Amino acid sequence: MTLFYFVAFLSLFFAVMTIISKNPVHSVLYLVVTFFTFSIHYILLNAQFLAVVNFIIYMGAIMVLFLFVLMLLNMNEDSEPLKSVFVKAMGVIAGMCFVIILAASFKVLQTSPPLEIINPEIGLVGNLGKVLFKEFLLPFEISSILLLTAMVGAVLLGKKDKKKA
Repeated sequence: MTLFYFVAFLSLFFAVMTIISKNPVHSVLYLVVTFFTFSIHYILLNAQFLAVVNFIIYMGAIMVLFLFVLMLLNMNEDSEPLKSVFVKAMGVIAGMCFVIILAASFKVLQTSPPLEIINPEIGLVGNLGKVLFKEFLLPFEISSILLLTAMVGAVLLGKKDKKKA
């Protein structure tokens, strides 16, 4: 239980650091650490498949994409326009709404009894594979054909025409 609270603290800390960081590259790196703590939470909840998917897709693909876009934009302070008074006022109003919602949620917060795990193997990858390939085989195969068709279409659209070149 102590590990859960420690990882929850780290999740919140790095999420806040993502928001308040001035450097966008640092924000993305803090977001990577936040996603890593989410993967630890998934492991603690016995959902190994979600942990692996979160690790590969979010930390691997999406964060690399964010860093690539930030490097392409080459943002600096000179190119960033000055924020208007309206934008600042909307930010203050949104922050006050967040504080009100946070206070209301703490007001109605109640402790619940600990959950009892009926089937401890429910989040394991092997069980997910059995369900996926027995009960959902047709939708799984149809989605794979759809993804293959989209990939072939993207390659054909991205290919340059030799006649026009």
